[in-house]
Amino acid sequence: MGDLIEVRKEERFDVAAVTAWALDQAVLPTDTPKVMQFAGGKANLTYLLIYPDGTELVLRRPPLGPVAASSHDMSREYRVLSRLWRSFEKAARGIAFCEDASVIGAPFFLMERRDGLVVRGRVPVEFGSGTDPTSNRQLSEVVIRTLAEFHNVDPNDCDLGDLGHPDGFIERQVSGWTSRWETSKHEENAIADEVAAWLASELPVPTRSTLLHNDWRLDNMALDPSDPAQCTAVYDWDMATRGDPLADLGTLMGSWFDPGEAPEGLGLMPSTTNGWMDRAAAVSLYGDLSGSDMSRVDWYLVFGAWKLGVVLQQIYIRWLRGQTKDERFRSLDEGARHLFRLAADRRP
Repeated sequence: MGDLIEVRKEERFDVAAVTAWALDQAVLPTDTPKVMQFAGGKANLTYLLIYPDGTELVLRRPPLGPVAASSHDMSREYRVLSRLWRSFEKAARGIAFCEDASVIGAPFFLMERRDGLVVRGRVPVEFGSGTDPTSNRQLSEVVIRTLAEFHNVDPNDCDLGDLGHPDGFIERQVSGWTSRWETSKHEENAIADEVAAWLASELPVPTRSTLLHNDWRLDNMALDPSDPAQCTAVYDWDMATRGDPLADLGTLMGSWFDPGEAPEGLGLMPSTTNGWMDRAAAVSLYGDLSGSDMSRVDWYLVFGAWKLGVVLQQIYIRWLRGQTKDERFRSLDEGARHLFRLAADRRP
């Protein structure tokens, strides 16, 4: 419960409207819930609904303000979560979806609550506060092992065999994120442009297609508080699709910083703690567990760092334009610049 706060004033929604909508959904409680907000995360808004009978459900909606057309897709996330749980038990079950934006100002869905400990920039006291090398190693391994497990799911087994369009996925990723960079930048950045051009000119040929999460990170997972080697849930499926699994690995490695690499104030994972696998060891472990062809993995490492830079820029520009008041976002432009430099340095 430590990640829960009172709902931020600017991010409140009409609870009565949600309760009225729920009356027509046979699978939902009909009483008025108490609402709390999950404090973590920098994009989609996530709330805990606590009903008088003790039922707890999670409500997910897009962030405030204009968003990229293909991101923060609640319909896609609900579709995935209403099916994926059949084959991947770490995915919470989606329960009900509301496409009527008039209810709270945007589409949203409800899903089951999954308990677990979310690890963000620092190792929590439950896992040794960063002083236990064995625990730190387990934390780094569980991220990789769970990713490989997810990539081994057969999409057809959970009725997701038609999700997305795997053909041309990598090319669309580069062009799509380049477009997002162009529309979200507030200043020119020659390094970001140069890396974008390099990625487009050096496109790899994928060797297989799997289900993809598209935002795989430690803080999108929940862990058993008594065992850092056990994942209890994976969150944030709004960009899930099918495509090249090394894109997920690259996205993860974008914030898997070796010592001296992390942007100021942007420790997304405690990846420099004693015992944590360095990036090369993590990539090697994924290759062993997944059986993937890793001959072009360097390209994906560049892509992951550059993509994260664009993500930070998208969040920053919303803050700069006053579309969100969250002061955590004030310095994300410098984080984006740092990641663009890091991506350039990772080129082989």
